[in-house]
Amino acid sequence: MSDGVSDAEGVRPVRAGRRTVRIRRPGKVLFPGGEGAEEYTKGDLVDYHRAAAPFMLPHLRGRPLMLDRRPDGLAGPTFMQKNTPESYPEWITRVEVAKEGGTVCHTVCDDTATLLYLVDQASITFHRWLSRAAPIERIGRPDRLVFDLDPAEDDFGTVREAARLLGELLDELKLPTALMTTGSRGLHVIVPLNGDDAFDDVRAFAREVADTLADTHPDRLTTAARKKERGDRLYLDVQRNAYAQTAVAPGSVRALPGAPVAAPVSWDQLDEPKLHARRWTVADAVEQLRTDPWAGLPRRGRALGPARRRLAALRGLPARPDDQARSATAASG
Repeated sequence: MSDGVSDAEGVRPVRAGRRTVRIRRPGKVLFPGGEGAEEYTKGDLVDYHRAAAPFMLPHLRGRPLMLDRRPDGLAGPTFMQKNTPESYPEWITRVEVAKEGGTVCHTVCDDTATLLYLVDQASITFHRWLSRAAPIERIGRPDRLVFDLDPAEDDFGTVREAARLLGELLDELKLPTALMTTGSRGLHVIVPLNGDDAFDDVRAFAREVADTLADTHPDRLTTAARKKERGDRLYLDVQRNAYAQTAVAPGSVRALPGAPVAAPVSWDQLDEPKLHARRWTVADAVEQLRTDPWAGLPRRGRALGPARRRLAALRGLPARPDDQARSATAASG
């Protein structure tokens, strides 16, 4: 997969479209082996990302990134990078977004060359914003909503059960959903949106959905943010649905022994006995990505107004005034 000769301490040139990315020290071990975990080098990660790029890039393009960098591998220090270093090549896309008291210049991964360059920088995990920065006016309006199913223990059975319950509720609200292993302990349930709603409104809706489910199953599910209040219940986490918050990107590697991957799965796969949060690694995740488990998702995301009204009806609450106004406008049109 390389276009030149390299060694562990040298440089491996890798072709990526019109560019050649120089991979330094490709033989450097980033994921040590042992205790049942395979060993993986920087070169192994490059090979994985080169093969996975066609499946990862649609979920990365146009989105600000936070990068989990491990220059010395899992045993070394962690750098959670938001600002793009000045040393990065000029052909890598950047976007400057507002933060409290200033701005941040995030890296954006728009092509395979950028993906491989970031891997060369020992970027292990790609955490993406839930909104896009192209055009920049859309940065405050997410086109993804994420429910993070976080078990109290490493018990995937509780995650599987919560995913089914949440999926059934979202079906009642007539919202399309996608399922993804996190590569850690849980699952993400993702709803594609049309980008019309601001982050605060999206998070409020997600919280109402989570509260509805937790109220129905209080012995198994919770929305309590404090761990001491959760007990052994699974946490329905909706906190990622906020401005400047991120979620692990589909196909991204996690910084855990064995290099597990956050992998999209179909709802049918939820019933497979072998499924768990770390089911796929860099050794076999591309095979799963190639099955296109999200093929059934609509090309355009959904508006939340109709789902809000359905949820309000389920909870026995009146619809929001702005949702009623939108409904009247749509009916008159």
